[in-house]
Amino acid sequence: MANSLQGTKVLVIGRGSGIARAVSLLARAEGAEVVVAGRDAGKLAAVYDDPGITAETVDLNEDASIASLAARIGALDHVVTTASARARGALPDLERANLQQSLDTKVLGPVMLAKHFAPQVKPGGSFVLFSGANAFKAKVGYLGVAITNGAVDFLVRSLAVELAPTRVNAVSPGVIDTGAWDPLGAEGKQALFDHVGATSPAGRIGTIDEVAHAVHFAMTNSFMTGMMLKIDGGEPLV
Repeated sequence: MANSLQGTKVLVIGRGSGIARAVSLLARAEGAEVVVAGRDAGKLAAVYDDPGITAETVDLNEDASIASLAARIGALDHVVTTASARARGALPDLERANLQQSLDTKVLGPVMLAKHFAPQVKPGGSFVLFSGANAFKAKVGYLGVAITNGAVDFLVRSLAVELAPTRVNAVSPGVIDTGAWDPLGAEGKQALFDHVGATSPAGRIGTIDEVAHAVHFAMTNSFMTGMMLKIDGGEPLV
């Protein structure tokens, strides 16, 4: 059904909180069968109390794990991956291993997802990947994040051509309170949110529900592919 997920099967890869959870709950509310997947299926299963949401194990850094998940799930309509491994820090602080982990999780992992799941995506289905606002504005301390997200931008366009007519799009959030900023501490996180809110054109940070609705749009708009939806309040513009 156009613009609806009723009767579809959606795989959401990521944590059991934040954006991944919001996407999963929105898809389920629309009548989709939802499979959530991450490194700890038991932990994921514990945060969802709905027989229409099942949990699976997958490690995007392991090709065998991805292939096994594809074999277990079978045919489906949409694949969404929110997984990330952020390599934050200025150049002197960056380590090769952290950069490799970032690229492996957010770029190479989705490539392997496309390889193993594309043959199983039903007509009209899609992949939705995640980039981020740092791909579009250079900023000290975010080099690793920027090059990872920038690679996603090109990956989406390449996959959209190679997997056509299966659609491939991405969502690029700005600063969202997902828990990703908790390592800054309560005061540091609030200072960041206040600064972004004061300087971005939208005048505030975003919400997980706003990002989830962008993912919904990417899944259900059957004439959109190879696109990056920037849900960032205009943050990279200033």
